[in-house]
Amino acid sequence: MKKYINKISRVILISMLMITTWGCNEFLDETDKSNFTLENYFTLPEHATSVVNSIYESLRPVMQSGFGGGPWMMLEFSTGLANTELGQAQNSLFVRNLINNSDNGYGQTYWTSYYRGIANANLAIEKIPEIEMDSETQNKLLGEARFLRAFYYFNLVRIFGDIPLITSPIDLTSPELYPEAASTAAIYDQIVADLEVAENAGLPWRDTSGRVSLGAVKTLMASVYLTMAGYPLQAGDQYFQLAAEKANDIIQSGTYDLFTDYDKLHSVEDKNQGEHIFMIQYAAFTIPSSWQVSIIPYNRGISAYSAETGGIFSNQEFVNAFENGDKRAEEKTFFYTEYSLESDRSSTKELGDYYIWKHFDEEAQLNTTSSGLNWPVFRFAEVLLIYAEAMNEVSGPTDATYEAINKIRERAELPLLENLSQEEFREAVWREKWVEMCFENKTWFDMVRLRKAWNVVSGEFENYVGHQFTYGPTITERELLFPIPTAEIRNNDKLSQNQGY
Repeated sequence: MKKYINKISRVILISMLMITTWGCNEFLDETDKSNFTLENYFTLPEHATSVVNSIYESLRPVMQSGFGGGPWMMLEFSTGLANTELGQAQNSLFVRNLINNSDNGYGQTYWTSYYRGIANANLAIEKIPEIEMDSETQNKLLGEARFLRAFYYFNLVRIFGDIPLITSPIDLTSPELYPEAASTAAIYDQIVADLEVAENAGLPWRDTSGRVSLGAVKTLMASVYLTMAGYPLQAGDQYFQLAAEKANDIIQSGTYDLFTDYDKLHSVEDKNQGEHIFMIQYAAFTIPSSWQVSIIPYNRGISAYSAETGGIFSNQEFVNAFENGDKRAEEKTFFYTEYSLESDRSSTKELGDYYIWKHFDEEAQLNTTSSGLNWPVFRFAEVLLIYAEAMNEVSGPTDATYEAINKIRERAELPLLENLSQEEFREAVWREKWVEMCFENKTWFDMVRLRKAWNVVSGEFENYVGHQFTYGPTITERELLFPIPTAEIRNNDKLSQNQGY
């Protein structure tokens, strides 16, 4: 932590000097970087935009993928539902086999990247109000900064537990240079406070350029409230009510709806539109995404990419647990088990496993080897499921909760649900979310907040601690959190390692 904080000021300078491209538009093209200092920088409206753009940059590092795996996979292998062919990706194997330790580079990437984003958000929140500029634009930029700070803290607190809470810029003279960990409850209080500001910042319901929207803010609020109602806070039934209200705001806005075609979930042309509420932005040949090499089988010769890593794919038992007739289990809907050969596209090769189709960019795989596909952070499908789960806890199944979950089931060509008890409906929503949101970094968070795991062989939900993966390892209490990275513990003696690590 000491080493990291000593570098914060320099990191901020580097981040703000970036020429940032976000979505389809170039947000800022700075031409004179030679006289940059913190003292003379925050004087123009463009500077406000620049510092907010730098906060978005911290979304991308966790998505980097290659022959070493990718940090985002940490949250998938921890579910017991994913597999890999990549023997040299030790970080993936440690998590998958429940022998993870604090030296894992995946956790370090989450910690470093998200605290860098928080540092830039703190700078933006402090300095933007000092700039003479249009008040509406100023408020929107501050709303974006608050949302992103809340998003980073929401992920960090769920992954690592009690962590430092830093809400103002720091330098080598700051008392917060070596911060103590704040309580989980305090972190959530700050997240809620930030989101309440963002909610009233005048953001549009949708922003097709990929910037933060009111839809994104309310979705994050709904997810935060749902989590606060569950473990570890168990803050009370009023948070189910709040989660349902925020989700319903989005539903009633009429801004978003489900795609009728699953292929649009991984269509470059449809990013930031339709079902998509918030995404991590990429642009082919400019800022291309790198996970394409990880979702194709290892060296089978199906892709134009020279690197075919087999980094992550689904366990067969998970796909087999989908309901009979579920369209999402059909070939090339959420998964694929065959593909044409790069050397002869008229020849199809059986791949032997269930690789991830829902993130597959065909144009990049077939031709360009440069993907502009965005990563989904929030989809309308998740909003419907949050509403269904939260409202069921408030009042049991209602016409509105059935309508929410049945929209998703209807798209999947499954029978509509009806006449369920509150408990039956609760587990139906959990099961639907496990399937619909699979491989989007959602499932492990749900397992921990519910303290439940889906036994894909028996079809039942069972306690998280004690749940055995189909390939052997059994979850213990330590897997409720990931370890704080070794470097942070060594460099800040005020931090304590999480239990079991």
